[in-house]
Amino acid sequence: MTLAKVGIAMSGGVDSSVTASILKKEGFEVYGFFMHLPLPDTEKHIERVSAVAEMLNISLEVVHLQKYFTHKVVNYFIESYMQGLTPNPCVICNRMVKFGYLLRFMLDRGMDKIASGHYARLVEGRGRIPVLQKGVDPKKDQSYFLCRLTTDQLKSMILPLGNLTKKEVYMLAAEMGLDGVHGSESQDICFLAGETVASFFEKQEIMNRPGDIVTTEGKIIGQHQGLWRYTVGQRRGLALPHTTPWYVYRLEADHNRVVVCKNEMLLKKIVCTRDMQWATEEPSYPVRIFAQIRGSHQPSAASVDKESDDLWNITFDKPQRAVTPGQFAVLYNEDNKITGSGIIVEHVD
Repeated sequence: MTLAKVGIAMSGGVDSSVTASILKKEGFEVYGFFMHLPLPDTEKHIERVSAVAEMLNISLEVVHLQKYFTHKVVNYFIESYMQGLTPNPCVICNRMVKFGYLLRFMLDRGMDKIASGHYARLVEGRGRIPVLQKGVDPKKDQSYFLCRLTTDQLKSMILPLGNLTKKEVYMLAAEMGLDGVHGSESQDICFLAGETVASFFEKQEIMNRPGDIVTTEGKIIGQHQGLWRYTVGQRRGLALPHTTPWYVYRLEADHNRVVVCKNEMLLKKIVCTRDMQWATEEPSYPVRIFAQIRGSHQPSAASVDKESDDLWNITFDKPQRAVTPGQFAVLYNEDNKITGSGIIVEHVD
């Protein structure tokens, strides 16, 4: 029997390194691919991933994606903030870059599958269509960030770490002799490289655009230096003295205003979304689900109903704090399988 050729999206970190080692031990023909992105210290990363590939005795190819990544991910990040939205570049990168361009590149190189070190599981849904399920390690689950992958992309994927905990992965790394070879944990937004959104925008030479900070009643109580410095629920950096703290309620790009409120007003039951993508067929409405509205949010019980051709309302059983336009609402069933995802437009007062 011909062994499947699997391309590993390798970073030199522990997760992708263990992924490569597991698949090689299982008998796959394993090939390493490193995404060369416009990030600091890339040459050091290449040296590190080359050392891992050499230890595992697999080939490594560097794929130059600097321009494509900037166009699809960094520009999306900047444009979203300029529109008063809070983007999630990791979701876009996974769909457009890692399991988009890189997957097509691997297939052109003769690979049968792409594998990565994401903590998520691939299981069969209705009609034997592959769907994503949360990883067994609740602290490391990354299914949320894979929510916009298509069925065709999922069919081409292998996720060996979904049934493992992070502790187990570290133990495997030690057993495989990867201690001290693999790198440190990767960061959520890689191109920020530890800096703040504000300092990133300053480096892009994006000029400040001052505007008003107003209450929900429209009273001007301060000035801001650019919408991209704020996100819904933010408290720090407002410089608004008061007996109780102010929080960002919403960002109004059309009026260049930051609207603020008190903490209790951040709690909302209804979230409006657009561009809903279903894992299999569209359900009958209303449908009961568990919705996650940001990467760090615990999925909460809710119902989904269709408002119009491209608008869906998610009504939570209990109010949720700081609903943020631009983020993704990911829907799970009771078995922790992703049933759909949409882009948050606004909360409903």
